[in-house]
Amino acid sequence: MYHAKSDIFLPGLTMRIALLAIPGSMRSALAGIADMFWLANQIIVQNPQVSADIARTTPFFEVMVVTSDGLPVMDVQGRKIVSDGSFNDAEPVDLVIASGMQLDEQKLPLAQEAVTAAADWMKEKYLQGSCIAGACAGGFILGEAGLLNGRACTTTWWLYHTLRSRYPLAKPVWGKVMAEQDNIITTGGPFSWIDLVIYIVRKYAGNEIAKLTADMAVADSQPLSQQLYAPAGFLNSRHPLLMKAEHLVRYQNPGITVDQLAEALNLTPRTLNRKMMALIQENPKNFITRVRIETATLMLDIPGKTISQVANACGYSDETAFRRAFSRVMGMSPGNYKERIKNQTPSSS
Repeated sequence: MYHAKSDIFLPGLTMRIALLAIPGSMRSALAGIADMFWLANQIIVQNPQVSADIARTTPFFEVMVVTSDGLPVMDVQGRKIVSDGSFNDAEPVDLVIASGMQLDEQKLPLAQEAVTAAADWMKEKYLQGSCIAGACAGGFILGEAGLLNGRACTTTWWLYHTLRSRYPLAKPVWGKVMAEQDNIITTGGPFSWIDLVIYIVRKYAGNEIAKLTADMAVADSQPLSQQLYAPAGFLNSRHPLLMKAEHLVRYQNPGITVDQLAEALNLTPRTLNRKMMALIQENPKNFITRVRIETATLMLDIPGKTISQVANACGYSDETAFRRAFSRVMGMSPGNYKERIKNQTPSSS
């Protein structure tokens, strides 16, 4: 067994990983995670020169699918998911991963009884020293277990409001693809398990093995911000204060300061900070920056608009400051973003 908290690689040890399966789980995610770790194992075996610490001829990542009783469960499409073990199996695990699952009309897990049982088991494993990870809606199981309480976390952008409402003690960070605190890892996006696996490989097998794994899988070795996909204004759409603040920044005064925004909302800067932190875990300064950059992404999609023109229209007199803010929020430069949009636009020929 590999002790995840030690970050020490000893020859011959393996990292045992349990993939949680409940009724309604996405079978493709479970298979994909297992295949990605298999690919990482192949790369480790074939490239012993990369890291002498983990060089071996046997798998470093040992993956199993676990159900509550060890019996198969049906996936979201009614297909069978075969189990390798149950919650009661004696062998310890270093990492437990809960991936995407079927949700109801309120965007909550459909198989609530199974979620509760899984949450109890995951909490027990965490207390025994296992690292716990949740990808996409899998994070809801961590929430049920109380493992998100007081911790920075993330989820898929369209589940953000649901997670905040159901788990008010959690601290979800808007737009992040991945968050980790206290050996609890969460990722956002139905296919964010790819980012999760690459992150786990990097953390426990090193940067070079992670890069080789990402290259072989034709995946980004660094996750992209969810801000690339979330509609502008989505985060602020649930509260009148946020909607009014967004309107002031986006349409009336893109160059507005925190003091000016607070005054326009008839609040003190301190009260505005307290209210925004309570609503979206974001201070007013970062709120203004995010709204300005969201506006910039819409403008960069307009043919003929230069980066300098967009920066000025979004309240930035200094283009360098705009580029820096854009890269921080979106995870890429304005130029790369503009190129990405261009490549995604179908050719008219």
